[in-house]
Amino acid sequence: MMNVLFQPTDDLAFSAEITYQNMSLYYEKYGVEWQQQQIAEQVKRLDNWDIVAEGQIIGTFRLAFEADSCYLRDLQVSSSYQNKGVGSAVLKEVERLTLQSDIQKVKLRVFKISPAFHLYRRSGFVVVKEDDRFFYMEKPLV
Repeated sequence: MMNVLFQPTDDLAFSAEITYQNMSLYYEKYGVEWQQQQIAEQVKRLDNWDIVAEGQIIGTFRLAFEADSCYLRDLQVSSSYQNKGVGSAVLKEVERLTLQSDIQKVKLRVFKISPAFHLYRRSGFVVVKEDDRFFYMEKPLV
């Protein structure tokens, strides 16, 4: 497993670019419009984290804390670092941050066609509902 570190995001534009690179195929398939300004405004309100390996930012994740759960809004890893244990390391950090906030559950939604679904399922997330595009998943931390 690759050694990764986490730091609060300083450059939201770079973070958004990684997200766009990874998600553009899904956005095209489902007709989701990418509006850079709107996205930048939305992510400002979240807890934004960089994923760092080998001295460089290789990804991002974003959290929204609610009354009873932590919502993993985004988890993006640059393509050359995927399938190297980075996603699993991020999920462990998300669980740590969630418990540190006295919250007992992590929630997320993932495109049904995304290979990340398998990472989440392996990590203990279960599907609690679905629609035509998404699986809505949760993991209790107790």
